[in-house]
Amino acid sequence: MKPATVPKRIEGVLAPVITPFRRDLSPDPDRFVKHCRWLMKSGCAGLAVFGTNSEANSMAVEEKLELLEALIRGGVPAATLMPGTGHCALTDSVKMTREAVRMGCGGVLMLPPFYYKGVSDEGLFRNFSEVIERTGDERLRLYLYHIPPVSNVAITLDLIERLLTRYPGIVAGAKDSSGDWANTKAMLDRFKDRGFDVFPGSEVFLLDGLRAGAKGCITATGNVNPGPISEVYKSWNTGKAEALQAGITATRKIMQKVPMIPALKAVTAHFANDPGWKTVRPPLTELTPEQEKQVIGELKAAGFSMPGIF
Repeated sequence: MKPATVPKRIEGVLAPVITPFRRDLSPDPDRFVKHCRWLMKSGCAGLAVFGTNSEANSMAVEEKLELLEALIRGGVPAATLMPGTGHCALTDSVKMTREAVRMGCGGVLMLPPFYYKGVSDEGLFRNFSEVIERTGDERLRLYLYHIPPVSNVAITLDLIERLLTRYPGIVAGAKDSSGDWANTKAMLDRFKDRGFDVFPGSEVFLLDGLRAGAKGCITATGNVNPGPISEVYKSWNTGKAEALQAGITATRKIMQKVPMIPALKAVTAHFANDPGWKTVRPPLTELTPEQEKQVIGELKAAGFSMPGIF
């Protein structure tokens, strides 16, 4: 392992940043950088670029690396970035992870290889171990991405135990997108005092998570509602925390009445007055006009806004 200065760990609210595409479906670096800079100004402590809501698994490694380079050139500090680097192909995971560490990213968020189902903890341990060993850099901070509703491949507590024992410090935490608070709480109870940072995958669990020792959250709606979600993080131990949490939960419930990724893009397009944001890569499709009218109408009725958006 190469000795090097390790970035301070990211804590707070992170957005799995939506990826803008041009009409020809190529990534749009200018829109991407602009959105990321707005997120950082509006309350995000970090950016989990190339997550689920980024349409990352519809993009090539080279496309993601070009966007990551554009982001750092555009003034977003590398230490605030936690790019998704997990792929089905081991060599793709290694390449993305090496490059993220080389660029100085604060961490990487890693899916398990998700094509084969029913794989053992032993197989998953070997996968993560190979990525860590082949990256070969002490600056690596690896956050496990547990999202069984999508991946259908679980990251168990026993697997975390084994990885944390073998790679303390390098295996830095997890995003739990199981949607199961009992699982998140079990992660926190077992590992929070061992240098393992847990981030619930929805702001619905933010206040409960912070009270139990979570370090923040990594949430889709951080793309459009970063300020109010950040307020819960900053005020979790004050008398106004419950009311603030109720507000962000209400916004989340509106957003998830329709497919989340095209909804995030439609809302961004509306409030930024930029229709180009609506484009998604196949096999995803845009919201129908009826769905778009519904979600934006309900948000406006609730007093939602995106102050300073572009």
